[in-house]
Amino acid sequence: QLQSKILILTICAAGIGGTFQYGYNISIINAPTSYIQTFMNETWLERTGVPLESNVILLLWSFTVSAYPLGGLTGAVVAGPMAIMLGRKMSLLLNNVFVIIAAVLSGFSRMAKSFEMIMLSRFFTGVNAGVSMNIQPMYLAESAPKKLRGAVALTSASFTALGLVLGQVVGLRELLGGEESWPFLLASNVVPALIQLTALPWFPESPRYLLIDRGDKESCISALQKLRGNSDLSAELEEMLAEQAAVKGQRAKNPWELFQNPALRWQLMSIVVLSSAMQLCGNDSMYFYAAYVFQEAGIPQDKIPYVVIGTGSCELITSVTCNMIIDYAGRRPLLLGGYIFMAGWAIVFMVALSQQTQISWMPYLSMACIFAYILSFGIGPAGVTGVLPTEVFDQMSRPAAYMICGSLLWFNLFLVGTAFPFIVKSLAHFCYVPFLVVCVCTALYVGFFLPETKGKSFLEISEEFKKRNFRAHTHAVFYKGPEEIKSTML
Repeated sequence: QLQSKILILTICAAGIGGTFQYGYNISIINAPTSYIQTFMNETWLERTGVPLESNVILLLWSFTVSAYPLGGLTGAVVAGPMAIMLGRKMSLLLNNVFVIIAAVLSGFSRMAKSFEMIMLSRFFTGVNAGVSMNIQPMYLAESAPKKLRGAVALTSASFTALGLVLGQVVGLRELLGGEESWPFLLASNVVPALIQLTALPWFPESPRYLLIDRGDKESCISALQKLRGNSDLSAELEEMLAEQAAVKGQRAKNPWELFQNPALRWQLMSIVVLSSAMQLCGNDSMYFYAAYVFQEAGIPQDKIPYVVIGTGSCELITSVTCNMIIDYAGRRPLLLGGYIFMAGWAIVFMVALSQQTQISWMPYLSMACIFAYILSFGIGPAGVTGVLPTEVFDQMSRPAAYMICGSLLWFNLFLVGTAFPFIVKSLAHFCYVPFLVVCVCTALYVGFFLPETKGKSFLEISEEFKKRNFRAHTHAVFYKGPEEIKSTML
């Protein structure tokens, strides 16, 4: 049982300073919104003697909020080279430097009377999240045994959800969300970083990285022995050596080389569609709406933060459930189901919002929709999307694939964050129409074009895609009748 213990502890050590930070830092900024805006106004008044106009405060605030995804974008771009040059584990450890800088900046911002420090700290926090969102799933999926690969890489999503919930809890007025304590709330993200710095060094580096990138067979075997204990390693080692032989003489690819390579066409298309959809499906905007809908449902103002914690817990529960079933159910059914359900709930939600004032029980229906939407997102898209780049790309293209994936994720987060208030303004109750379109299109793509990857070795998966990528050339000449239908079966 020792080796499974080591694998679980490795997951926790990587997760707590990794994707946990992403969720945590998204949610802690919500509680002190009004206090920080007041702080900006007071600071400006002290410097210039003139108070800020309300629209300028709003602009400064949106800069502060959008510094996070911009940092994330930067992090996603540096993550690729970091993973290749420093290794997966070392990158995760070094990544904590960014959070420590951020915590110092935001913790002393009130003493220094500078709101620019808060903006900078959000940027550094973003860089940290951007790096860990890319490297952690890569590190874990490369360290996991084949039959547990999906579940292990999926823990990244569970840690994100855990971070969201804990951030909401710590941000309550009774804890650190009060007027006096907001600098501590923003600096509290240093705690997970310190935990990771003490724990992660004890665990092994990704065995695949050691063997395939470094060519260091001894270290790879000792890392495998640590992770697997004394179970028979020969089959797994053989598979890794086969993959090493397959990529022999290649160097790690750059993101633009993936776009030029016809052999990676469908893989690239799949991760582009899925990682864009993950942000464009409107799940994060549900959180934006939650407070308003709960207010309409008649929940007293001071109780709303507690109900919002319920929505976060929803995502946590489903991502843990998804963890348990992903290696049985497979990746496709979870993605497909998730997006189909979300499309359905989006329709119900819009109807409920438009009837909100007419029918007395409608607010409760829209409340139910928020929970259902978040549950549907958590069960499939939230977790599976992060696992796919590891599975559909080989060792040499993987860091570049995560760079593309991560950049899209953060760019779209920025896009939705900036555009959503305007969408609400112009479409009112029908603000979910764009999200509905995204969910339907993604479900269609998954249904028709994405092969199942569960329980296959990395080489088998790339063979499967090879058939797809070069099928177009072989059958383009003339129509053969029924045989071709057989060959296009999923």
